[in-house]
Amino acid sequence: MARAQGGQPSSLFDAAEEQAARAAAPLAVRMRPRTIGEVIGQRHLTGEGTPLRKLADNDAPMSLLLWGPPGTGKTTLAHVVSLSTRREFVELSAVMAGVKDVRAAIDAARRRLGLTGQQTLLFIDEVHRFNKAQQDALLPAVENRWVSFIGATTENPFFSVVGPLLSRSLLLTLEPLTEQDIAEVIGRALSDERGLAGAVTLQDAAREHLIRLAGGDARRALTYLEAAALGLPSGGTIDVETLERAVDRAAVRYDRDGDQHYDVISAFIKSIRGSDVDAALHYLARMIEAGEDPRFIARRLIVHASEDIGLADPSALQAAVAAAHAVEFVGLPEVRINLAQAVIHLSLAPKSNAVIKAIGAADADVKAGLAGPVPAHLRDAHYQGAGKIGHGHGYEYPHDFEGGIVGQAYAPDAIAGRRYYEPTQHGAEARYAERAERIRAVLGKLAQPGPS
Repeated sequence: MARAQGGQPSSLFDAAEEQAARAAAPLAVRMRPRTIGEVIGQRHLTGEGTPLRKLADNDAPMSLLLWGPPGTGKTTLAHVVSLSTRREFVELSAVMAGVKDVRAAIDAARRRLGLTGQQTLLFIDEVHRFNKAQQDALLPAVENRWVSFIGATTENPFFSVVGPLLSRSLLLTLEPLTEQDIAEVIGRALSDERGLAGAVTLQDAAREHLIRLAGGDARRALTYLEAAALGLPSGGTIDVETLERAVDRAAVRYDRDGDQHYDVISAFIKSIRGSDVDAALHYLARMIEAGEDPRFIARRLIVHASEDIGLADPSALQAAVAAAHAVEFVGLPEVRINLAQAVIHLSLAPKSNAVIKAIGAADADVKAGLAGPVPAHLRDAHYQGAGKIGHGHGYEYPHDFEGGIVGQAYAPDAIAGRRYYEPTQHGAEARYAERAERIRAVLGKLAQPGPS
């Protein structure tokens, strides 16, 4: 969508059209702040002297990434910045748009800048849904300042946004709104002419319940409030019963696309890691009841089986993978039983994080440049001429030796003697710990220093 310069309608017809559109818009859209001063919450971003405020007040070229939970004001901030800077505002959703749409918006911005001198603010909602090629398409426009770019994401941009775009953008983190912030949002919507304009009132108990249901999400609070108000077409008072009738399955405080999604899955994994089987089953039931994709749950169990259990119970990974297969073969509602079995298995299993620590230490050395050439005796000697350059010379075949182990160098010289896998004494891993020490002794590495 695009808006005329400075957000002002270009004619009386446009003004009437815009007013009609606003009247038909959802309450959350009608109540969107028009200035930075109207923004509720995020005072660390909107206060005097903050980077965002300086960019907006000085009409400076900008590239921003807004990271925070849903309903905390990412789209709102983009809108009010565009209004204050009088840039042409172009909004794309990464759910619907592709590279073609991005390039078309950039080409239009370049033409506008060349013909009229007017700058464009390109806002991309849910930018984390763009793949690498789609995000890379933004780089020339950001680099050359053909547009001022604002991207909004609910996911950690260090994992979901490509490095070149991240390095060219100022990262601003939004915080969940407090209960006081949500109360202010509700109060303004009840009284403001753009909102309900005093047509309904809200009982104190219903207000407290609405604040709880919102979970720090202003959009959710306004959506629920509007649904309750529609149940009173002639006006009146919204009580708890009216509110609960308006909110579908209000008892389950979980949004599979929102912040509760991340909070509940985090609590789920931490409960399994902490061996609290009952808490883990509670969060499993909560996710299933809220309509979470069971494949997502199964994937998290597979990761957890290696990250937090590993060889302390090698069957944990098998149980998690089996549950993932059950999801595909059985489906809901019956597959909740298979998932529950895997959750119980993983919760009660002995725990070890030795696997993730081992690959993490090895990865850190590789990134630090500790690699070096592969020892000559381990290099591929199957192709013609390999022997002439020493490939494979001196390699000793382990199966020719007692126990299937022979003392020879396997690692590059740069990491000789470094130990990445440090098994615990938990569960079955105690056996692996003993065997690892015996093997290292044969290989002649036992006395060597570990990784720094």
